[in-house]
Amino acid sequence: MIIVVDIGNTNITCGIFNGEGFGGIFRMTTPMPRTSDEYGILMREFIIEQSHKVEDIEDVVIGSVVPNIMYSFVNGIRKYLHVEPIIVGPGIKTGIKINTENPKEVGADLIVDAVAVHELYGGPAIVIDYGTATTFELVLSDGTLEAVVICPGIRLSANALFSGTAKIPEFEIRKPKSILAKETISCVQAGIIYGTIGQTEYIIKKMKEESGLHKAKVIATGGLGVTIANETDVIDIYDNMLTLKGLREIHKKCKVK
Repeated sequence: MIIVVDIGNTNITCGIFNGEGFGGIFRMTTPMPRTSDEYGILMREFIIEQSHKVEDIEDVVIGSVVPNIMYSFVNGIRKYLHVEPIIVGPGIKTGIKINTENPKEVGADLIVDAVAVHELYGGPAIVIDYGTATTFELVLSDGTLEAVVICPGIRLSANALFSGTAKIPEFEIRKPKSILAKETISCVQAGIIYGTIGQTEYIIKKMKEESGLHKAKVIATGGLGVTIANETDVIDIYDNMLTLKGLREIHKKCKVK
């Protein structure tokens, strides 16, 4: 049994794989400070709650963009799951070439998504991850991560409106009945959702134009991505498990002798 962990700025998402089968998913909030004991006990209890045995865990694979929790999280894994985790970073086998000025600056989330798209869908491809930030990656047929565009995420943009204005209340992020909104909540919902759709369509158009890869597949992931994917024809595939699958693929590569 393999546990894969995607540590993002908002959530820690954990997936359980039994061979090629998927055995469950659970989440924790990232911003809440926790000790190694708290992380380890939470992980152990979630695994047991989903009818799995801790002693069946072979490996834990972690992709993280939040360095300041890694010491406690990794020690919690060691103490309560009794394995030494594999951490996505320099020196880890991914099969991905990174064509940037400083490859060490590329976040683990971008690498993991690129691996998943290359291994599962082939290339050339553009992968969009609607997370805390919205990222667009161009992955070539040979597995090269060629370019990345980073934008504020949907929820981050919504929170900025709520916290930075005096009269806009907290609101649910969903598509309103019409873009011709007539009251405050619907107005901001229309701006957030339709603005993100327009952003998505334009960025994909420009990436295809400048790369010359007009037939590149477009794969989207991320919790709020399904809302956008359902509203535009430029996204070919929505895969909410893409990042966890990418961590699983990296584990396979690390275990090849």
